[in-house]
Amino acid sequence: MLLAFYKSHIITFIPTTPIVEQWRAMESTSTLMNKWGFMRNSEQKTESETTIDGVLTLLMSTLNISDSRPIIHMARGEPSAFASFSKTQIAADAIAQAVRSAKFNGYSPTGGVLSGRRAVAEYLSQDLPDDLSPDDVFLTMGCKQAAQTILTVLAGSKSNILFPKPGFPYYEVFAQSCHLETRHFDLLPDKDWEIDLDSVVAVADENTVAMVIINPGNPCGSVFTRQHLKKVAETARKLGILVIADEVYDHLAFGKKPFVPMGVFGSITPVITLGSLSKRWAIPGWRLGWLVTHDPNGILKEHGIIECIKGYFHVYSNLPTFIQGALPDILGKEGCHSQTVNTIREAANSCYRGIKDVPGVTCPNKPEGSIFTMVKLDLSVFVDIEDDLDFCLKLAKEESVLILPGISVGLKNWLRITFAMDQSSLEDGIKRLQDFCRRHSQKA
Repeated sequence: MLLAFYKSHIITFIPTTPIVEQWRAMESTSTLMNKWGFMRNSEQKTESETTIDGVLTLLMSTLNISDSRPIIHMARGEPSAFASFSKTQIAADAIAQAVRSAKFNGYSPTGGVLSGRRAVAEYLSQDLPDDLSPDDVFLTMGCKQAAQTILTVLAGSKSNILFPKPGFPYYEVFAQSCHLETRHFDLLPDKDWEIDLDSVVAVADENTVAMVIINPGNPCGSVFTRQHLKKVAETARKLGILVIADEVYDHLAFGKKPFVPMGVFGSITPVITLGSLSKRWAIPGWRLGWLVTHDPNGILKEHGIIECIKGYFHVYSNLPTFIQGALPDILGKEGCHSQTVNTIREAANSCYRGIKDVPGVTCPNKPEGSIFTMVKLDLSVFVDIEDDLDFCLKLAKEESVLILPGISVGLKNWLRITFAMDQSSLEDGIKRLQDFCRRHSQKA
């Protein structure tokens, strides 16, 4: 594992093997620079193959400009575009107050403004057995920077990391950018998209540094039980690896299973939690996220990971200070969160019911969290659909409906659908999807 931290104003690189090996291998800085180096990866995939934005650009290019109907965006989760998800004024008032105070006009200290870090620590501690300290919190430019930070810190010449399949494709892009080998474990659709822990063990080896989980699930709409998360922590401990928990949809759980943060099990294995304001408060454009360490046994500190994370933020810019200054007021109030959850629940139920009437498309599980669900294509039903990408391209052209092909999240011949939109748009989108599938089916 390659650990980078800032010391005496000079970036020093220290490689180690995974925790289970006590991270003991040492090499010279010059050798590491050549290995980790600043070279282009000739095998790196193009954006259209690896990112949601790339796929969406491709879909948008096929839209029929003569279609007078509105475009239905069921591919990207953007609830802030709809008034039903943007009713709270609390966040806007907090920003205005922070700006007027003139207390947050300067540069941000490394890791973020103290009052903001304390607010995140207090907010997350409500669901944890032990209170977090502001020193456990690093504020980031959205959850993406938090993910990029920890992957960069963990990258090394032989290191590999485990991602879920299906999953969030930007993790793959970040891993490629720092030459971190990626491997995949399966999520089980017939078990509410639980992690196949046997597949985790099967793909891990002595060079595995961490596994990533996304809960509530993007793209699956799943919520893991407390018992399952404990088994995940125990598996990680046996393998000697970290758990990186993407919890950007924390508390957007609306089924029978309550949201349980992975940090609850930080005493079993070290946990890195990634989160943001984006989804719960419907303000993704503000780019305010966090990286939080759960390390009651001091393993991350002992092996220098905490210092490496700090070093990353010495090199890269922090997010604007006035947004950080607004955090105590934003996180200290619930606002209209319960109303937002109810709106998402109704939309999820409507989407699930509507998909039942779509030929050739099945949803194995009713979504219980986040703003997405995965549905499976039965290609035998259709006469002229080759695969999931072909399905989405033709759907966009013929019906002006954008849906993300499953291949972009790691699961071929599935679709990822978002239901975070107003009811009329959702019903219109489902109706157009029904018409498209009936038109292209064998029976038609």
